[in-house]
Amino acid sequence: MSAEAAAKSGIQWSIEADGHRAVLTEVGGTLRAYSVNGAELLDGFGTDEIAPGSAGQILAPWPNRIRDGHYQFEGQTYQLALTEPARHNAIHGLVNWSRWRLAEQSAGAVTLEYELPAQVGYPWSLVLRSHWSVSADGLRCVQDVVNTSGSNAPWGYSVHPYLRLAGVSVDDTVLHVPARSRLLADNRLLPLGANKVAGTEFDYNEPRRIGSAVLDTTFGDIDFDADGITAVTLSSGDAGSKIVVWADDKFKYWQVFTGDTLHGERHRRAVAVEPMTCPPDAFRSGRDLVVLEPGQTWTTSWGIRA
Repeated sequence: MSAEAAAKSGIQWSIEADGHRAVLTEVGGTLRAYSVNGAELLDGFGTDEIAPGSAGQILAPWPNRIRDGHYQFEGQTYQLALTEPARHNAIHGLVNWSRWRLAEQSAGAVTLEYELPAQVGYPWSLVLRSHWSVSADGLRCVQDVVNTSGSNAPWGYSVHPYLRLAGVSVDDTVLHVPARSRLLADNRLLPLGANKVAGTEFDYNEPRRIGSAVLDTTFGDIDFDADGITAVTLSSGDAGSKIVVWADDKFKYWQVFTGDTLHGERHRRAVAVEPMTCPPDAFRSGRDLVVLEPGQTWTTSWGIRA
């Protein structure tokens, strides 16, 4: 276990066990790096970089976008800051640029905590705790949130890791997404409806190459195994290279992004695989929105296996 200061992403916490190593940062409680036996699985970033394209960030209390930053909840109207001004949206929540603090640590695990204060547009206080661990089974994150305010609070959660298979381009990556539908999106990347994926170019229920497909796609109606786990797999198409992102049954959607709107060397270099508890614009639609009661603790888990 080590900790060191860094100019832009803050303190770094490194955890290691069984050949697995992950680095978490103070700014955003972000997953900056994850490797297995020295091989990097993430397209992360340097200690003195600002996280590009939301790489490794926690997205809460909402993932993705809210149209015009404007929503109603339990009879009241709220206005959030437009953090994606080009599309006139509020994007990716309120915790991804805040400084998280160390709550617990050991050689192979670390728990980071952030107290979200009530504020204009989101007048509820929450305490978030992310417990990160590595082992021979891979990387695991258990996320807790407690509503410390006196009224019900709307809640959604996601994470934003970019994954890379060594020596394999995005085009040659074989993708498996266990989903029966996808959301249709407008030019602001906000949902308009849903279509079944069976027999279409968005059907990845059988693993196949991404090829030239451009994805910034929300998949829904996802499948879970007997243990209530859903998983998206990236592979090289042979037995030598595979990354699995898994999530428990609190997650109802997968967002897959092939990085086509990123600039420079990060353009279409990695695939972001994001488990989401709710779809984009859930604060407005109410679809799969979690409502946290005062004092309630909500817990979920997800992870990465190689």
